[in-house]
Amino acid sequence: MKVLVSDPLSEVGVKIFQEAPDIDVDVKTGLAPEELKGIIAQYDALVIRSATKVTAEIIEAADNLKVIGRAGIGLDNVDIPAASKRGIVVMNTPEGNTITTAEHTIAMIMAVSRNIPQATASLKEGKWEKKKLKGHELFNKTLGLVGAGHIGRIVADRAKALKMNVIVYDPYIKPEALEKLDLEPVSFEDLLQRADYVTIHTPKTDETANMFNKEVFAKMKKGATLINCARGGIVNEDDLYDALSSGHLAGAALDVFSTEPPGKIKLMELSNFICTPHLGASTEEAQDNVARDVADQIVAYLLHGSVKNAVNVPSISSELMAILRPYATLVERMGALHTQLADSAILEVQINYMGTVTEYDVTPLTTAMLKGLLTPILKDDVNFVNAPYVAADRGIKVVESKTKTSENFASLIMIKVKSLEGENIVSGTIFGKTLPRILRINDFYLEAIPEGHILLIHNEDRPGVIGRIATILGSHDINISRMHVGDEKEKKQNIIFLTTDTVVSDEILDQVRGLENVYSARKIEL
Repeated sequence: MKVLVSDPLSEVGVKIFQEAPDIDVDVKTGLAPEELKGIIAQYDALVIRSATKVTAEIIEAADNLKVIGRAGIGLDNVDIPAASKRGIVVMNTPEGNTITTAEHTIAMIMAVSRNIPQATASLKEGKWEKKKLKGHELFNKTLGLVGAGHIGRIVADRAKALKMNVIVYDPYIKPEALEKLDLEPVSFEDLLQRADYVTIHTPKTDETANMFNKEVFAKMKKGATLINCARGGIVNEDDLYDALSSGHLAGAALDVFSTEPPGKIKLMELSNFICTPHLGASTEEAQDNVARDVADQIVAYLLHGSVKNAVNVPSISSELMAILRPYATLVERMGALHTQLADSAILEVQINYMGTVTEYDVTPLTTAMLKGLLTPILKDDVNFVNAPYVAADRGIKVVESKTKTSENFASLIMIKVKSLEGENIVSGTIFGKTLPRILRINDFYLEAIPEGHILLIHNEDRPGVIGRIATILGSHDINISRMHVGDEKEKKQNIIFLTTDTVVSDEILDQVRGLENVYSARKIEL
């Protein structure tokens, strides 16, 4: 079997491939897309970092490709749906660079506080600007973490050693779980008002994109400092420029940008702004770790069929997978739907399997459900291997039960999710052998396909409401591809499960929400 390494990879990883029996490895970096497309059919495995773009076109040409392995976490450069349709396993290495990214965050805090880059440049120009470059101590200052996953917790640990006070905003972790880690949970508003330093430790999602903008900067404590070593696009760079140049923020340090490389953006003109070229994971140790991890995972998969850290397939045997794959797809999407329905931290998940599906080991299905539940929050940081551990780490209680009979369907799966604000129920089944369907959302019953860009609308059951919704979407050239309606006749209410060809903007969604007889409307991505 042949492995192609298309991005620079530590020699540690290359050596593992070279020493594995029955595996040949080629290292060909810097390939143009057409060059990669022209040779990819020869290979059983592809190893990448961030440079190679594994598009649907590349995947279509990959006749023999079985696995794509990313030496790192982010998979924005891989068309995962296209790979899944071709039966290609996509893996990442989520643990290899957590420490180095956390350490880089601490380094940026210190550098911006003591003007280290500015002082270095000044000295190299022959100046001695001791008074001008006076800095600030970290001792007894308050650090506000936005996100308390693995990296955030390591930053908190290091900050405590510097005698900083640490507060945390993470709406997806129970406050009790954070308190057990000796971290103080706070609201986002409270964090902005109290923190002298704010560090970001969250993936870029629809929820976190442009999270730090003009309005948020205005709420931050005057003289505070912002550090982002997570993902570009979470911070609005133009608004950050205004907050820094006005003096409202004392400083900022970015390792990531909306566009990379960023070029000569306005921020570069400011003396109270420092930056690095996405160096968070760029240490020899981290690169060795992720190279070793991805090589070991791919060798284990190619030679033994063992799946680890896959983001698009549960870790089960190929025989059982053929039977359970439709159910895995169903429960993963039900989990993702639940998270997008919940408006607060998830406390407990109850999943009840009914009917013939109970004849099989449903543990992989529960894992798939948890992966779907956590993906809208964590994106590529969660996979079919680590989802149960991530859920436990976040204090989410998981209750699994089986009922051998199901009255109306051969198999039925019901998931109830309890959050700080309440609970939601979603039920689903498989039509035929492979077609996932949502049958129930709370008190509403329907038959909906859980796939695509969806608007979930709760409205009063009156003539003309659906027509007015369609008119708004049509006026903005938004095509409705499917629509399913569930009603509750006693209350004269509907929910509309409406699938569109393109994503509906927030502005258009606000117009739908503003319609008479519409109670609520939200976007769902499945």
